[in-house]
This record gives sequence, C-alpha cells and structure tokens, in this order.
Amino acid sequence: MEPDYLKHVESVDGAELRQLMDRYGDDVWKYAYVLTKDREQAKDISQEVFIRAHYNIRSFRGQSSLKTWLLAIARNQSLNYLSSSYFRKIGLRETVRPRQSAPSAESAYLGQQSAAEIWDAIFGLSKKLREVLVLDLEHELTVQEIAQVLNLPAGTVKSRLHRARKEVEKRLKGWKQ
Repeated sequence: MEPDYLKHVESVDGAELRQLMDRYGDDVWKYAYVLTKDREQAKDISQEVFIRAHYNIRSFRGQSSLKTWLLAIARNQSLNYLSSSYFRKIGLRETVRPRQSAPSAESAYLGQQSAAEIWDAIFGLSKKLREVLVLDLEHELTVQEIAQVLNLPAGTVKSRLHRARKEVEKRLKGWKQ
C-alpha cells in the first residue's frame, strides 16, 4: 500500500489491514514493549494501534511515512497506558531477559551476552533517551521521523541521540572493566 493511496481512502478492508499488520506489526510491538517493558501490554497496544489505524485511516495525511504514523499511535497508546491509574496501582515491571536459545558454540554464547549487555544498558537509560535511541537503532527512523513521532524539534532529537549513545558507551565500558 502506498501512502499516496492511503491519503485518499476512508477505510481499509480486512486484506489491507492484514498487509499493514504483516509489514509493521513487529515494529509496533517492539516500540510498545520498549516503552512499557511489558510483553503482554505491548501485544494489547499493538492490536489497539491497528484497530485505530483501521477506523481512522482517513486521518493519515501522508505528511510522514506510514510506519512513522503507526509508531506515533503506538507511542500515544503506550503513554496512555503508563499514565493510567491501573498501571500506577499495579506497578508491574517485567525485567528484560535475552531470548533463551541453546547456543551451538561459544561464539553464539558470547554474542548473546553482548546483546544482553547492550539491551541492559539501553533499558537503563531514562525514558527520553531510551525512546530516541530505539527509534533510531531498532526502527531505523530518520531524525525528522523521530521528531514527528515524539512531537519534538529535530535539534532536541539529535541532542538526545547523542546523549543516549554516550551514556550507553559509558555503561558498556564500565561493565567491561
């Protein structure tokens, strides 16, 4: 589906919605997970994002990429969840654990450990820094796209990216010593 086509539609049918979910579902889930740190809640938020996209596709104006638009919806849904009284009362926080897979060699184990250390460093960042870094690294958004998703000036995004990278580097050097 092309963004130009979507600018002119009032709704998407089931097949088009499945295409959107297949193409962007993992990105939306990963972003919701980074914000909420809760796998099940990220799943629920992802479903809500695509339901909202289905019913509100007419609000897509094509000023950003479709991925950017969907990630902005995911961010809003995640922030709504985090600010809800339910979340504050429960206070559940799932810790980040590397996926369990049987390493076939020492290098696979070392690779897993390195990835886990990097993600631990990223999840140790403040929410502001973590969010821009994940949008940059995991979702490969440009500074302009990140600025659109977060509703921030591009200069602020650049500054946060720089600080996030420096902080992760500092944390990783501290763990190696």
